[in-house]
Amino acid sequence: MKIKSKLPGVGVTIFTQMSQLAMEHDAVNLSQGFPDFDVNPKLASLVKEYMDKGFNQYAPMQGIPVLRERIRKKVLNLYGANYDPDTEITVTSGGTEALFAAITAVVNPGDEVIVLEPAYDSYVPAILLSKGIPVFLKMKYPDYHIDWDEVKDAITDKTRLIILNSPHNPTGAVLTPRDMESLINIVSGTDIIILSDEVYEHIVFDGIEHQSICRYPELKERSFVVSSFGKTYHTTGWKVGYCLAPKALSKELQRVHQYLTFSTITPVQLAFADIMEQADLYLGLADFYQKKRDCFLDLIAGSRFKPMPCHGTYFQMMDYSDISDEADNSFARRMTIEHGVAAIPPSSFYHEKDDHRVLRFCFAKKDETLKEAAGVLCRI
Repeated sequence: MKIKSKLPGVGVTIFTQMSQLAMEHDAVNLSQGFPDFDVNPKLASLVKEYMDKGFNQYAPMQGIPVLRERIRKKVLNLYGANYDPDTEITVTSGGTEALFAAITAVVNPGDEVIVLEPAYDSYVPAILLSKGIPVFLKMKYPDYHIDWDEVKDAITDKTRLIILNSPHNPTGAVLTPRDMESLINIVSGTDIIILSDEVYEHIVFDGIEHQSICRYPELKERSFVVSSFGKTYHTTGWKVGYCLAPKALSKELQRVHQYLTFSTITPVQLAFADIMEQADLYLGLADFYQKKRDCFLDLIAGSRFKPMPCHGTYFQMMDYSDISDEADNSFARRMTIEHGVAAIPPSSFYHEKDDHRVLRFCFAKKDETLKEAAGVLCRI
């Protein structure tokens, strides 16, 4: 059978590769971004409760009404933005599905999409499947800031979409109010749409305030904003997220969403709706993960790895140039096999495989996991 691939350059993701390698060599897995600790017991019991009560059939395509209302309330309280739960909020099967649906909804053949690298690996395949044209710009190493003059210069009459990610995976960089001002100036008077990947919205450190697109009316009116219950409630395997967008954009997103998954798991939606009433669980997330970050940094303080700035997400970038001149992919694999700690090589987030001799470590782990990994890293 002969098949002409629509994504001939796409293979198994680096996350799958490194997790598999870690499993094969019994390594501590700080590569793929998932917690190794349990979910909130109350949340787990709520899911079972709703299953036992018979809530096991299709949810409404847009999401359970009570969950959409709780999302509306949270976003209004945090960012001062009011979304209509009936027409402007869509519950999705994970943040990745929301991203795919948004890109597919608005990108047509020949449309240009600005992608800021390093970039999460689901963006470009979705663009290519819609026959769009990714326009790659690079965040500036070593602090990974955006050069907005470069963004402005890259805008053409074919620019349809700008994809942003803050807090940023893999770098931990976060956008500032000044960044938002620059973005407003660039898109003002255009038909450019923004896709804002904010799945780590509650994981921002050092007293910094998350600059959601929702905060800015000039941007809100032209944007998809994606978030994730998986990142917020340590439930990445449940794959539940949501997308906020004005009515016209939400309508187009839902046209795609209904044929991707139609709807998302019913009892889990109901459980999230209940647990959202405990605002302290997401409001306390930044402090929880900042302690994890600081613990990890303290544990590796005696190593030859040099930490890069990390103001958000649960990833820490580490410079290993004092240890080896190897390419990051090679060093990450050798470190997994020979030393027993797995990390992600960030060159995988660049289409040209840019390599700055850094690795990405996930610190969303139990303290004992971090101690075990740090003990190894300090001996390298």
